[in-house]
Amino acid sequence: MHAATPLPAPGSPAERAEFERLQARLPQLFDEIFRDQLTPRTVVVVPGLSLDPDVLGKIDGVQHYEERMLSMLMLLRLPNLRLLFLSSEPISGVTIDYYLHLLGGVPPMHARKRLFLFSPHDGSPQSLTRKLLSRPRLLARVRAAIENPATAHLSVFNSTCDEVSLAVALGIPMYACDPELGYWGGKSGSRRAFREAGISLPPGAEDLRDLEDAAEAIAVLRSQIPDLRRVVLKIDQGFSGDGNALLNLPQAPGKLPLSTIRQLLQSQLQPEANDTDACQFAQLYQRQGGIVEAWIEGKGKRTPSVQARINPLGGIELISSHEQLMGGRSGQVFLGSQFPASAEYARQLHPLAVRVGEVLRERGVIGRFSVDFISVPTADGWQHHAIEINLRKGGTTLPYQMLQFLTDGNYCAETAQFITPSGLVRCYHATDNLVNPDYRRLIPHDLVDLIVQHRLHFDQTRQRGAVFSLIGALSRYGKLGLVSIDETPQAATAQFEQVRALLDHQARL
Repeated sequence: MHAATPLPAPGSPAERAEFERLQARLPQLFDEIFRDQLTPRTVVVVPGLSLDPDVLGKIDGVQHYEERMLSMLMLLRLPNLRLLFLSSEPISGVTIDYYLHLLGGVPPMHARKRLFLFSPHDGSPQSLTRKLLSRPRLLARVRAAIENPATAHLSVFNSTCDEVSLAVALGIPMYACDPELGYWGGKSGSRRAFREAGISLPPGAEDLRDLEDAAEAIAVLRSQIPDLRRVVLKIDQGFSGDGNALLNLPQAPGKLPLSTIRQLLQSQLQPEANDTDACQFAQLYQRQGGIVEAWIEGKGKRTPSVQARINPLGGIELISSHEQLMGGRSGQVFLGSQFPASAEYARQLHPLAVRVGEVLRERGVIGRFSVDFISVPTADGWQHHAIEINLRKGGTTLPYQMLQFLTDGNYCAETAQFITPSGLVRCYHATDNLVNPDYRRLIPHDLVDLIVQHRLHFDQTRQRGAVFSLIGALSRYGKLGLVSIDETPQAATAQFEQVRALLDHQARL
């Protein structure tokens, strides 16, 4: 599709037909180009979060979350790859230089010639994709930089109808889940997929329209589980646990009348997000719908996750496993991760994720997905309950990409370990929430100076050290992302704490 050709109307049958025509090119693109590291290609990276504005508005420095996908700059180690990176606001040259100097085996100057940065210079709360679609001249410049659309694809954080419009406007396929299949990445769709895959999930109900539906579902749950003490309500498209709310039930076992449950939902509902009250949560639940689940009890429970991918040829590839580090009022908010998941059970989770992948593949899903679990130790071993599917990149995707790009290693599903080409085992401790108000006294130059002077910067020779993200949020929000890479989980965590202590101390001086 040429730049001068009028684009089909957003959401129209003509746009849908053009999108499907573009997507039909992905299998050949994957088979002929993705596998050959020397084949010329172009990757267009649009890292904006196309999510509910009310949810995004609660995340400090959310615009800088676009910088998490700067890990994609590591693709420039492929000598004939062109990378177009778009962001709401221009990204600091210091940040770009920081990432380019992480490239192994490629001079930064060579990589810089193949990197093209575009920005609408728009810091408004609107999604990045919407900003791009409203600027046809900017899109024309992006199209011109692609050069050969036949060897190009679009990479996004998550896909909505806006990303469909963007793919059509650029004339290239999108390597991500079709948003028409987005139901399977919501809380209700996840429960249906788990049930179809035949894996354990918490007792509960899905496809609920409002709190009245939720009250009825809770009444049924309590009749089925007379000693049930807590339930969790989840908005279908909630993000990072902030769309969840906990409800304590009377401790005396037995059925509960609907009137009692309605009253509890009005007076005792505890939203996980600190800046959301029960009334606001009810409005979101009414708007999006959601689920109710029994709260999984158990001393020593954990929240692992498995990442996988369905490629355009239909293959299911295990990518990684993680321990999710949780916080918030009741421990439902994602704060970071440790890689890999515990050796006690990581390999038990792999086939469960593959079975979910098979269900998703039958629906036509392609691209990355993750399955989150709650795992509880019992006398007979670990019991795993699947609780959520994410059909997008996420907080566990991007640190793993950084590790893989930096070391050229891979996750071995048989051992649940990450192995470099030289046979070294590598682990990490990562977060997007390294926060301290004192960090606002530092600028990106200070950050780079400190980490280099104290020999904590990632070292290609030893393949250990610290890597930062969200650098643009440092001076304004006192916030950073950090991936600490080392030989063992314990060493990675120790180095993580060493970096945090260094920054805390230096920011106070």
